[in-house]
Amino acid sequence: MTGAQLPHEKGFHISWDQIHRDSRALAWRLDKRGPGEDGAWRAVVAITRGGMAPAMIIARELDIRTVDTISIKSYNHQTQSEPVVLSKPDAELMGDGEGVLVIDDLVDSGKTLEVVRAMYPKAHFATVYAKPKGEPMVDTFITGVSQDTWIFFPWDMALQYVEPYRGTD
Repeated sequence: MTGAQLPHEKGFHISWDQIHRDSRALAWRLDKRGPGEDGAWRAVVAITRGGMAPAMIIARELDIRTVDTISIKSYNHQTQSEPVVLSKPDAELMGDGEGVLVIDDLVDSGKTLEVVRAMYPKAHFATVYAKPKGEPMVDTFITGVSQDTWIFFPWDMALQYVEPYRGTD
């Protein structure tokens, strides 16, 4: 084995079951924490594409019917670049973000959330997973992972045979 690790060698593989369980845990953590008198949230906004599955689960768990997306491109394959807003929710719906849950799968460097937070400063930002550099940009998350861990989400993978880490059988 060489001295330098490839991105997949320090990987955290997430199954569909795991993202579902962790997203439900995030929903429970957010329940009744909205700014309204009853603690309800008025909308969920998913950061596409990774935030869509967790946002759907959270919206279902918390019975939030207003669901929208904000599309931001910040990765080209496994290379992170400056975030670019491709589309965003209706300005009237969003306002300054008060009462809105902004959901993503992961906060990595925090650059994407920084862009969205500047647009909607009163929104509540929640991710399922968080890396240390990005944690200051998120209000609520479920699982912290090290900065040098690459997370493999189920929508990025196919089932196939993998050689053992050590040895060949």
